Amino acid sequence: MNRKMGWTRTSTQRSPRTHRRRKEGRADMRVTPNYVAVLLAGAMTLGAMCQAQEKTRQQDAQPAPKMSMQEQMTHQHANVAQVKPEYPRLGRAQERAGANAVTLEQMEKMAGETNPTLRQADAEIRAAKARQLQVGLYPNPSVGYTGDEIRGGSVGGGKQGFFVQQTIVTAGKLGKSREVLSSESKLAEIEAQEQRTRVTTAVKMAFLRVLSAQEWLEARRDLAKIAEDAAQTQRELMNTGQADESEVLEAEVDAQRMRMAARMQENTLREEWRSLAAVIGRPDLPLATLIGDLESSWPELNEEESVETIAKQSPAVQIAETATRRAQAALTRAQREPIPDILIRAGMEYNHETLGSVPWAKGWEGLAEASVQIPIFNRNQGNIVVALADMDRAEQEKIRVALTLRERAATVVDEYANAKLMAVEYRDEILPHAKKAYSLLVEKYGQMLASYPRVLDAKRKLYELQIEYIAALEGVWTNGMALQGYLLTDGLEAPSRPGEVDRPIRETNVPMPERSMSPGEGLPRP
Repeated sequence: MNRKMGWTRTSTQRSPRTHRRRKEGRADMRVTPNYVAVLLAGAMTLGAMCQAQEKTRQQDAQPAPKMSMQEQMTHQHANVAQVKPEYPRLGRAQERAGANAVTLEQMEKMAGETNPTLRQADAEIRAAKARQLQVGLYPNPSVGYTGDEIRGGSVGGGKQGFFVQQTIVTAGKLGKSREVLSSESKLAEIEAQEQRTRVTTAVKMAFLRVLSAQEWLEARRDLAKIAEDAAQTQRELMNTGQADESEVLEAEVDAQRMRMAARMQENTLREEWRSLAAVIGRPDLPLATLIGDLESSWPELNEEESVETIAKQSPAVQIAETATRRAQAALTRAQREPIPDILIRAGMEYNHETLGSVPWAKGWEGLAEASVQIPIFNRNQGNIVVALADMDRAEQEKIRVALTLRERAATVVDEYANAKLMAVEYRDEILPHAKKAYSLLVEKYGQMLASYPRVLDAKRKLYELQIEYIAALEGVWTNGMALQGYLLTDGLEAPSRPGEVDRPIRETNVPMPERSMSPGEGLPRP
């Protein structure tokens, strides 16, 4: 207000010179109409330019035609480095092992030296042979003092002396007892053979599980890298406006899941190693890299022949057959028992009685006795019936064991056949097709015909198939080894005592295999 008022006062008091200049200026404006036209044309041009810029901004603000994320990424190829295809392969951990590598032969050798069950089985053999020796030994003779009508004082008299007593074992009972214990010695030897098979099979299966866990860990780490690459790609897309925050978060969640799965696989690898070290008998054995090839020389088995071999040649069948022979020997021994042994006794006595009026003693006199027990009431008939029942039961047990082995072998044969089918299909069909699809996408990406997320998705699928392939290979190896090892897979189960072997035939010598899921179903997923 002050300015406006000041300006008013000044304008009312302007000098004649000022008034004259303004008058001249108005005169100049009146005499230059072209100047006004130029100003109007410039204003119109400026307005047209502003309208054109506003229209351009509106067109830029309008949504582009619908385009998939993969097509949008095609426009970014100039800013993405060239991609080289990376294929999964087995044995990478072994390449980095160096001196920290262990073979199956080394593990088997250590198990033979330190597994406690093998020494237990050897001890049982020694004990059985000692029992066989003991039962066939002849009874020891007896030596004793004898006295009769012993008197003291001046009269004297009486008899005093010694004797030797011996039992004569008749009817070959000692030999028959040795036959019974000989069968137990044979049982102990078969049990030791079975235990060696059990330990060997357990070591091989544990070794293959650790080897598979090694390969799984490499594949899981590769999947974690692929997921992280996908998350980084989504972040870059969001920076260019081609992805929103939800897509980035989903990719980061997948990356976190894959990292967690890799860490879980590390725990699984340590767990499998501890199991292997325990079977070997070296729980303090440090973690090492195992050397082996899952893809070559896997067990090639005929299903029918495998079942027949197990049903006829398994140590469990041999134990049942030997137990039958033992029952037969025990029956024979029980039938000989009623035949009495002869007890013989002989000795010398000094008779102090005098010979009539001659003050001389009668002197030394001999004595002899022989006796037998008459089997009138006890003819061992109860034990004979027991032996007959045991022999009949042993015969049926032999049949039962063979049938049980067939039943349980059928489960393992089925798992082996399925795992082998999957492994062959993955190796010959599925993985080659997945590799080809991945290669084609990498090639198209290089030609700016496919987006990078599609390449990563194909790569992820390829590595997931590789994990399933490893699971199938593990199934082929472990089930094949179980069949080759007569289904004996627990390397820390104590061997049975020969006298108690009948019970382990039912519970131990005929193992119940663990029914596993198919390789695809058994994959550890977070």
